[in-house]
Amino acid sequence: MTVLLVALGGGVGAGVRYLTGRYVSAHPNFPVPTFLVNIVGCFILGLLSGVALSPAMFALLGTGFCGGLTTYSTFAVEAVAAERERRPIYSALYVVASLGTGLFLAWAGFHLST
Repeated sequence: MTVLLVALGGGVGAGVRYLTGRYVSAHPNFPVPTFLVNIVGCFILGLLSGVALSPAMFALLGTGFCGGLTTYSTFAVEAVAAERERRPIYSALYVVASLGTGLFLAWAGFHLST
């Protein structure tokens, strides 16, 4: 049963990520859609982690939805691609901004919900 909840939540999260990529414009020098889904996912997972949820609900929303919404692999490929395009400062700033903002929003979400 749990795997079905994860699959359902993951499908919805991946759909939201796809729509974000399609309708949120990427800046020529910054991958806004990837950054946005990742930091929003961090905040939501932080919120969920501070709330007393049943294991089934956490599987649906945390593991499933947030896992489907966020994309570490695309973030990594975008950072590496910038490095390969000889934009090391951009690459470093993207990594620092993504990790710093994501960690802060996960922390903020957790503390808002506890």
